[in-house]
Amino acid sequence: MADRGVAEVFPPGDFIKEELEARDWSQTELAEIMGRSAKEVSDVISGKRAISLGIARELGAAFGTSPQYWANLESSYQLGREGGAHDAIERRARLYQLAPIKEMVKGHWLEPSENVAVLEKRVMQFYGISTLDERPNLPHAARRGPHEITQAQWAWLFRAKQLASAVQAKPFSARSFKHGLSELKNLLPSAPEVRHVPKILAEAGIRFLILEHLPKTRIDGVTFWLDAKTPVIVLSLRYDRIDCFWHTLAHELRHVERRDAWKLDTDIVGEDFESAEEDAEKEADSFAVDFLIRQSDLNDFISRTRPLYSRQRILGFAAVMGVHPGIVVGQLQFRREVAWSSFRPMLDKVRYIVTQSALTDGWGHVPPTLS
Repeated sequence: MADRGVAEVFPPGDFIKEELEARDWSQTELAEIMGRSAKEVSDVISGKRAISLGIARELGAAFGTSPQYWANLESSYQLGREGGAHDAIERRARLYQLAPIKEMVKGHWLEPSENVAVLEKRVMQFYGISTLDERPNLPHAARRGPHEITQAQWAWLFRAKQLASAVQAKPFSARSFKHGLSELKNLLPSAPEVRHVPKILAEAGIRFLILEHLPKTRIDGVTFWLDAKTPVIVLSLRYDRIDCFWHTLAHELRHVERRDAWKLDTDIVGEDFESAEEDAEKEADSFAVDFLIRQSDLNDFISRTRPLYSRQRILGFAAVMGVHPGIVVGQLQFRREVAWSSFRPMLDKVRYIVTQSALTDGWGHVPPTLS
């Protein structure tokens, strides 16, 4: 008997039946030839029992074929049966390459599903696309440094854009922006005053919200425009420190003033901050530090105090500058005048304050379902 091709659909039992018919044997006679019970042979033919290596050898001897023929038929049949499951695995793997599915489900950005087709549809709805091959409709986002934007960072940006549509703000203008900066200055001395930031920005025509960063994205904030008249600032509060909050916010405000589109800022605060390479980022950094403390005054304080920095001297300088002492500490750390671990008790946490008045997604805060 010549070997047949791979059985991708038909069970091996169908091929056994053909050989029995060709020889005019019954299942009982085959069982006697193989030295097995009639039930064992019946189960193999009906597909209730897989063809083991032993049975493959016996079938090969009975029908004059190689044992590999029957073993291959069995393995090909089983692989064919599991093809649907393998296809689902491939499709799910592709989704996990396109988006941070686990984090999106955890953050309630995406409703989970065991059905891969349903999950694909939900991912496409999240990105506003009709096929997974389609490029999401989001303008290119420039980011600090030479690195490409990762899939997790893209997901964060899309979530930020979704949430921004739910924030209300007055019309934006150069005049309202300037007035907003003046109002924000008045909040700098006291940590509890950051609760007024969302309202002041809304009055200035800027939509403001808080979106927790995803693991390894290192995002601090982003600035973008929903249209020509609607700026948006989103902070991640990756570092819960008053100095990081104000520096990042001021940095993003400069992007708004310059009308920079889709500026994704990573590693602009924290111990591992990256020095800016682009002129626009350098200017935003310069604006931020000077908005908080006139750098000429800080230079004078450093020259008079270095290296004998103390809590009392920092408190005194902060009072004169009209800022929270944590902001002074942050800028001294940024300049490497003091160690990252120095004066940590002065770096008040503000996340629990500002998230009470700003639209927030993260740390247990789940915004209402967006239409």
